[in-house]
Amino acid sequence: MKEKIQLTQYSTKSGCAAKLSATDLKEIMKEVPLGRVDELLVGTEHGDDAAAFKIGRDIVLIQTVDFFTPIVDSPYLFGQIAAANALSDVYAMGGKPITALCLVAFPPKLGHWVLEEILKGGRDKIEESGAVVVGGHSLEDREPKFGYAVTGISHPDKIVTSADAKIGDKLILTKPIGLGILATALKGEIITEEEMMDAIDNARTLNRKAI
Repeated sequence: MKEKIQLTQYSTKSGCAAKLSATDLKEIMKEVPLGRVDELLVGTEHGDDAAAFKIGRDIVLIQTVDFFTPIVDSPYLFGQIAAANALSDVYAMGGKPITALCLVAFPPKLGHWVLEEILKGGRDKIEESGAVVVGGHSLEDREPKFGYAVTGISHPDKIVTSADAKIGDKLILTKPIGLGILATALKGEIITEEEMMDAIDNARTLNRKAI
């Protein structure tokens, strides 16, 4: 019988709260200029959701990577949310995901079954999108982290970027906002996972219908 586990108690910060400061990262990257080629339609200078690289007259590769620490306690649901989050960057650029590489940092003390459930949750969500998990990389860590590097495809004329947004454009929210607040409350044991199931269901829902 599998024991009940609180994944959020195994990390110091939850989800995107663990990101490096955007200001610090911007300053660091000023000292690390990246190369540029004509085929790169969307790169780091755009500050967009993913990169877009033209590989033919009618096809563009969309590439993104996203991983984070647990924002829920259930290993399976954590895997699903992490996968949906990584896939969403491809959808945001107007693309169709085709492959995914798994990124795992895991404390062995948690037990194999925990990682198995995380991987199953992620795999099920990737396959729901029509993409396939083709491999990945893992390492031992004191805190669990999980996510994917996702590759998608699109037509050059269908790429959607934040940089193209103009004053007066309508913003369409595909999901309610505020998940980060609830995740912090869960980690602080102010609420239970059951009490935030509506938010969890939204977080693991794919954004593909938005495109």
